[in-house]
Amino acid sequence: MSPFQEWRANGHGVYTELADEREFFQATKKSNKIVCHFFRVTTPRCQIVDKHLEILAAQHLETRFIKINVERSPFLAERLHIVVLPTIAMVVDDKVGDYIVGFDDLGGTDNFSTAMMEWRLAHGKAIFYSGDLSMPPDMPKIAKSILGSGKSSKNLRSKKDESDGSESD
Repeated sequence: MSPFQEWRANGHGVYTELADEREFFQATKKSNKIVCHFFRVTTPRCQIVDKHLEILAAQHLETRFIKINVERSPFLAERLHIVVLPTIAMVVDDKVGDYIVGFDDLGGTDNFSTAMMEWRLAHGKAIFYSGDLSMPPDMPKIAKSILGSGKSSKNLRSKKDESDGSESD
């Protein structure tokens, strides 16, 4: 059986919801790479994550994409320290290697792209990625000016203000 056939047989290529913790542990035994979205039905941002992971699941057969409801999996959520929703755990070789907690790692906005999610999952070694890992895809080229251009900082006062500030009269 080819790797692609094996991956398909183990649920790769589709984004699926697991019923309980038992299914999570079974999935980790069958797949070397797993992206697991911990969600709650009443959390709107979890639906945003679902949209992106569904697209990526079809593109990255090497990884199994799953989601699990934290309300039905309290033991697992506690064991993996899931507090903020949405949280995405990246499991590689039976170990949780990285997390995406909320949207901060995705640009801090609800309107991040699927490419941004893909880039971040690649940083966690959960997927194969052919792009440039040194620069997020949603980050504009002018990001250096926002994040710091390396110029030295200046005083807020000009030289004139400094001389006026010393009232020796």
